Amino acid sequence: MGRKKKVSMQDIANHLEISKNAVSLALLNKKGVSEEMRNRVLQTAREMGYGSYSDKPPESGNILVLVPERIMSYQDNDHFQFYHDMIWGLERSIRKKGLNAVIAPVDRDMESRLELPRHCAEISYHGIILFGIVDRGYARTVWELDTPLVMLDSYHRDLPCPVVASANIEGAYEAVSVLIQAGHREIGFIGPTNLTTSHEERWFGYWKAMQDNGLIISERFILTSSPGFDYTEQEIGMFLDGLEKKPGAFFCGNDRIAYLLARQMRKRGLHVPADISIVGFDDLKYEEEGGLKMTTMRVEKEEMCDAAANLLLSLSGTSRDAIHQYVRPTLVLGNSVQGPVH
Repeated sequence: MGRKKKVSMQDIANHLEISKNAVSLALLNKKGVSEEMRNRVLQTAREMGYGSYSDKPPESGNILVLVPERIMSYQDNDHFQFYHDMIWGLERSIRKKGLNAVIAPVDRDMESRLELPRHCAEISYHGIILFGIVDRGYARTVWELDTPLVMLDSYHRDLPCPVVASANIEGAYEAVSVLIQAGHREIGFIGPTNLTTSHEERWFGYWKAMQDNGLIISERFILTSSPGFDYTEQEIGMFLDGLEKKPGAFFCGNDRIAYLLARQMRKRGLHVPADISIVGFDDLKYEEEGGLKMTTMRVEKEEMCDAAANLLLSLSGTSRDAIHQYVRPTLVLGNSVQGPVH
């Protein structure tokens, strides 16, 4: 049932009497090992049946994809739009490799009871991809399973595990740099850093861009905590009302927040970008009043899905090495920033 012990990097290292690090460098085609040693490692990986290097087919053609039901809710169309594309992109990536993606929803009751989907006990599978924002306790329950595991899009730092995510820090740095290049010096940030590593990393990227350019971060322009899954439009409106003076620009942790901010500004007689510039993240497709098209960072979802499938198939045994693969997002220019953008 997906729990048989498989060959690990350490097994290859023991067989060749070299370090595990040397095996990793060879398999990842990195500098630090000779070409002769690299070939020996690759040959041994094939012979011993290590991950995707194996000459042997996987024991099972199934890969379990665990998905919190809340992120696929039609009632929350903003999140549904983003995650729907990724779920089926992941299914395509797995199918292209001749395997089956078994999508297993996890509802709120299952998550609170730490209850695994029945698929975990009833079918055989090669490994698990844990997708999206999952409560830490539930993530640990999955993390403790004796099976290959990759977390996709979000993760918990105290659960070392192979992860594929967007390069949020670098992407946020580039997004804030757009505002700085346009001449803005007072730039606010809105993103629930208490909920996900994605928003936390985007905060780090914002902070780094401000620091590198000698700009002061004003706490009154910052909203980083939310009691729910994301901010409501009312919460953003209350935040705006609490500002006696507003900054010239905001960087928002996702496009949903960015468009809600623009809507609340418009209700208060303010306009984007004439009064305040905004940059978002994710590149969601919204139909917005007044022809507003948000400048944003496009998350390369297809590339992330391919990377997650490849990473899972390269694993052996219950690898819990903190292997992080980051996929760089792409800047998409809209009309939400006032001033020259280079």
